[in-house]
Amino acid sequence: MECDKHKQPLHLYCPSHLMPSCDVCISTSHSKCPGITSLASVVEKTKIEKSKVTVEKDINHFLSILDQLVTSKSKNIKTGENHCIGVKKSINEIRKEINKHLDHLEEKLCQETDIIWNQERSKATDFISEIEGKRENLKEMKEHLQTVTTNTSKLQSFLGVHKIEQQVHQCQRYIEDLEDDERTKEVDIKMKRNGEMENILSKLVSLESLGEVIVDKTEINLNRETSLRRKAQVKSQEQSNINNMTMNIETKIKINIKKNISDMICLIDGRVIVVERWGKVNLLSSDGKLQKQLPIPGDAWGRESAIKIFNMENETVTKVIKIEKACYGLSFSNNSLAVGLNNDEIRIIDLEGNTLKSIQVQSKSYLFYLVYCDKRIIYSDYGGKAVYCVDDSGKQIWEYKQDLTEPSGLCIDTYGNIIAADCDSHRIIVISKDGQDSKVLISKEDGLEYPKFICFKHNESSGFICDYNGTYLAKFNLSFG
Repeated sequence: MECDKHKQPLHLYCPSHLMPSCDVCISTSHSKCPGITSLASVVEKTKIEKSKVTVEKDINHFLSILDQLVTSKSKNIKTGENHCIGVKKSINEIRKEINKHLDHLEEKLCQETDIIWNQERSKATDFISEIEGKRENLKEMKEHLQTVTTNTSKLQSFLGVHKIEQQVHQCQRYIEDLEDDERTKEVDIKMKRNGEMENILSKLVSLESLGEVIVDKTEINLNRETSLRRKAQVKSQEQSNINNMTMNIETKIKINIKKNISDMICLIDGRVIVVERWGKVNLLSSDGKLQKQLPIPGDAWGRESAIKIFNMENETVTKVIKIEKACYGLSFSNNSLAVGLNNDEIRIIDLEGNTLKSIQVQSKSYLFYLVYCDKRIIYSDYGGKAVYCVDDSGKQIWEYKQDLTEPSGLCIDTYGNIIAADCDSHRIIVISKDGQDSKVLISKEDGLEYPKFICFKHNESSGFICDYNGTYLAKFNLSFG
């Protein structure tokens, strides 16, 4: 059989990584691993029939888990459909309650309208009757005036006209008094909206939803214990002891970017991206040679308060996620992003920019350096000279402050241990997964100066270290022995 990567015969075996290997694999990826032996001797010692029984048992176990998942999800779909009907019914009930109350308010207001209008109409009708009486009086005075001077003496005529004149003067005063009489004003019926109603209408117009339909997820307890898992756990416990870890610098490559660096990552194909602060995004080959500056519009890091997703194949920005705060550190895990905002918030978002969780933290410095993995977030507080670990609910799991000067870039090995670049002390430090222990892996005596960032190659125990102003890449190997 041949190695998929190097096309050479698989005749060696690494017990540290439980991997058949070729000569090239051993020299490049397992040179520090103890106990390298021949694949033939491992095969010879292995009881194939027993292994076959064990594997068959594991297959049956996995089938039962998958059957359980299918049954559970099928039941979940049916339950979800019933709950969906329930949600719609609840929405309808809310609408009925609102309509019922509005109908009551409408009936009450209409009744008040009828009562008030009947009162005003009665006043107006009485006033008209009063005026009609005055008109009739004036008409009678006019007719009497024509007859008072006919066939009468001058004295009788004078007294008759004088009497009518006095009556006219009384009518004049009545008409003059009408100028200040409220009954002469035109009456109209209108509805005056009170302040509370205006408030409610304003809120109703701006109301985008009667509620929020959420997806509530409950973990299914699956018994995943298998022989393979048990073996891996034993091996993991052995190798996760940081006292057995060693790191060595294989080579130190000059890159001479000579600009303040804000981040560095290793791509799956072994190439390296080095990001300038307020500058360009540099793509380097695995031997440190500058291949190109990626054509990403704008300056990297912080100024635009946005995250840009860049397609490496066609070299275009495929999405821009706007954030209302300045973005600093960034880490990807489980199809979501953890982004450090200022010095007090780590926000978990999906790739559409929707906020999944907002974690409030306290850091003396901006959240430049963080790693998101296995529902944990580890971040450096270089101002507070500490490294913190919190879960994705924001609960602090541990803090590490022992003998740090300026903790900066972070990465995590395959066993969950945290490897930190402590810039001012010129050291790379490993912190155990539980935050209780630490160890200096390499220091200035090993040729390290102002290390700012560290990252692993994909699925390998080697990677790169970069200094704060991009003068070198140090290629390292990590081993347990």
